[in-house]
Amino acid sequence: MLIITLVYLIAVLSVPIYAPQKLIWLAAYPIIASEAYGIGYWAVLKKSLWIIPFLILIGIFNPIFDKQTAIEIHGLKIDRGWISFISILLRGLLSLQAVVLMIEKIGFLDIFNLLRRLGFPSVLCTQLLLTYRYLAVITEEALIMKRAREARGYGRKSYPFKMWGRFIGQLLIRSTRRATNIHRAMKARGFSGTLPLGSKEVWTADCFIRLGIWTAVICALRFIDFSKIITNFVG
Repeated sequence: MLIITLVYLIAVLSVPIYAPQKLIWLAAYPIIASEAYGIGYWAVLKKSLWIIPFLILIGIFNPIFDKQTAIEIHGLKIDRGWISFISILLRGLLSLQAVVLMIEKIGFLDIFNLLRRLGFPSVLCTQLLLTYRYLAVITEEALIMKRAREARGYGRKSYPFKMWGRFIGQLLIRSTRRATNIHRAMKARGFSGTLPLGSKEVWTADCFIRLGIWTAVICALRFIDFSKIITNFVG
């Protein structure tokens, strides 16, 4: 599953920025795979929508600065900036959906073990695993502070901007204190900077078949222009 996801990410990110029609066909992988694995595409889509505001911030200036006309449809001119903006949205959304699908299917711990066996630096893998594992610590501290603020706010819903600065500062201090306690507990239990690997995964014939099929499908979606084929067929 990890290798399939890496192949898919390479295929998505290698699509030219002014060819978003190829990205639309690559969307078939998360849709089909999520249904085939029993996860459901709607669940994957909902978990990937949070990245849209960040993608908008990345590409929002493309339509402003790139005014060159790319295509004209019945007198309607579409600038290259809008095409590249749509391409950025599709790239980010599809890439995150592939990652979410992989995490939902095999779990983050198995991803950590696979990355280690593929030769990724152990320090980086350990950092990713601990960040994912203890992200809930920050969330828990934020919820505690939110409840305390609501209990002392007497029904007040909004607060001045300077109070949010204090809130973030307190959250950083409380999270650092919790992280220090967790690190001391890990050191007391023999933590030396890296985590031990889990049981080694055995590759079966089914794994090789699934890898070959998905790789062939992804490569076909990447290098074959199905939009042009359908246009020529209809025409």
